[in-house]
Amino acid sequence: MKLSRARQQAVSLAAMLLCAASTLPAAVHYVTVAGLGGEPDYEQRFTALAKDLDKLLKASGGETRVVTLSGADATRDRLRAALEEIGRLAKPDDSLVLMLIGHGTFDGVEYKLNLPGPDLGGVDLAAMLDRVSTTRQLVVNMTSASGGCLAALARPSRALIAATKTGSEKNATVFARYWVEALRDPASDTDKNEVITALEAFRYADRKTTTFYETQKRLATEHAVLEDTGKGEGVRAPSAENGQGLLAGRFPLLRLGSAQKSAADPAKRKLLDRKEELEQAIDKLKYEKAALPLEEYRRQLSQLLLELARVQEELDKQ
Repeated sequence: MKLSRARQQAVSLAAMLLCAASTLPAAVHYVTVAGLGGEPDYEQRFTALAKDLDKLLKASGGETRVVTLSGADATRDRLRAALEEIGRLAKPDDSLVLMLIGHGTFDGVEYKLNLPGPDLGGVDLAAMLDRVSTTRQLVVNMTSASGGCLAALARPSRALIAATKTGSEKNATVFARYWVEALRDPASDTDKNEVITALEAFRYADRKTTTFYETQKRLATEHAVLEDTGKGEGVRAPSAENGQGLLAGRFPLLRLGSAQKSAADPAKRKLLDRKEELEQAIDKLKYEKAALPLEEYRRQLSQLLLELARVQEELDKQ
């Protein structure tokens, strides 16, 4: 007995959704740390940025867990305990996002984050993160000298963003201000799919940071970089040509509008997950374009776009 075309499509979609449910991240665990300011102005600034992130993330919808450490709570032991707790709670297909705000130092060998009590070294932080067995991790280090942490933290399946390109850029940074703005401003969603990815937020915050120094007519003392291949060398402009940015581009940070509502609706969540999976597959295909025959690239792209249109149609119906 032959199935009708509509029935075939329905069966195909159901199979894809079952696959998506088993392979996509089930939850996102966010940890924000606001370290020592050293001066009242910096203390207030760092704490305010951490509070803004906490509010944005808790309102983001979907299955999330948000931990924010600031002031006296932002100690090395508190962060270790928070990550250990996530390690116990997280499923292998979950994601982890760690955001660091404050002052950092680099002695030519090791990066350290200034915290109440003992500072946190890059090697120690890497060991903490390695014990959290989530599929994907993102570390956004927005401190001075943050580029000095890349070598210690680099791992496959871990995207790294640093406010400075090296550990020698030691002045206080403004990148954190624009990172928070990126999560608040729908303009950072450049592909208009109502999902702000780590790559989109990076590009937004980097562009705003560059503009800040230009309008202030000041010499830029920070140059943000991104690294997500595990090689430890960040780049200013991630692209398919240099191979950087694929993981960050497939890492949803925050959902907006209807996508945020769908994430909170169990009936729509699987469809939304499938939509994001297809969008990520399209991004991956674009990175692989140079290695594929043109006709094969076009065939795969057309297939993915067709599936994406079908899933979007199903979302719009519900």
